[in-house]
Amino acid sequence: MTARYLRGALLLAAAVPLAAATAAAALRASHLKLYADRHRIEITALPRPDCPHCHGDGGWWTGGAFPEMEACGCWSDRRELRIRLLPIPAWNEPPF
Repeated sequence: MTARYLRGALLLAAAVPLAAATAAAALRASHLKLYADRHRIEITALPRPDCPHCHGDGGWWTGGAFPEMEACGCWSDRRELRIRLLPIPAWNEPPF
């Protein structure tokens, strides 16, 4: 390896952790959650901790005989991003 390629490789090795740390800080600041595995990458919204309606809980319970949770708009109205990477293998036989 020449010195030029070695220097480029070292700069790239230093830039990748910096980019990952910057992306993590940006996701935390915008109240997003990142999930990644070999099959997909998902970026979903989280409730805002300073929301005046839900106070960071993400919603509230409605009354009645069968209470249900009503989601707050601080996170439920935001889009999620899902990128499919590898297909999930199909089962050829039952898992038992």
